Amino acid sequence: MGMLGKWFGARHTYPPLEADSDAQHYLDDINKELEGLARQVRGPLEVVPTDHEAFVFIGKPPKQFGIAWIHDGKVSSFQKLVEEWQLSAEQRYQFIHELQDAYEHAEGVRRYSAKIAGRRITVTPSPMLERAVHEVFEHMH
Repeated sequence: MGMLGKWFGARHTYPPLEADSDAQHYLDDINKELEGLARQVRGPLEVVPTDHEAFVFIGKPPKQFGIAWIHDGKVSSFQKLVEEWQLSAEQRYQFIHELQDAYEHAEGVRRYSAKIAGRRITVTPSPMLERAVHEVFEHMH
């Protein structure tokens, strides 16, 4: 991506996610929740799908982003998780910092594109990134 693309937020073009891939089947399992999230949020979405759940980076990770967790038929936003887990300001900072580190370590993994609720999203079917994010969640909870 060129300098102007970086300044103006140009997005990467990733190959389409294969219809018969495990990642697509995981997306199908959470389609209702993912569509609802895609309709509510304006920023770019990057989904890390796993079996029956997903972590969704919202915005422009690793610098400016939010996170949502799709699990058990519901979507938990960062704010909801902070409230449920009663995280202090220091713990919230640590949570975001650890997610940034996990994301940065996975920068070289393969990414794909998919369409959800009429929007183009990024899909990152990376067991390494999924494990790292899951560990951050476990550590904070």
